[in-house]
Amino acid sequence: MENNHQNNPLHGITLQKIVEDLVAFYGFDTLGELIKIKCFTENPSIKSSLTFLRKTDWARTKVENLYIRSLSKFPK
Repeated sequence: MENNHQNNPLHGITLQKIVEDLVAFYGFDTLGELIKIKCFTENPSIKSSLTFLRKTDWARTKVENLYIRSLSKFPK
């Protein structure tokens, strides 16, 4: 079971941290282009995005996948 967590890059990272990091790196405009969901394009905010993503599994999966792909680009 412990080995599963070591292979999961999202282990221990909250959805809020994921969204905040993506917004800080890309901004809402670019994020809305990369993932076409209204919470990033129409009156975007961290709070409204979190509310939507917590209720919508397919959108959360897209955000998590973008985060994983972007990890190497983030400043250390």
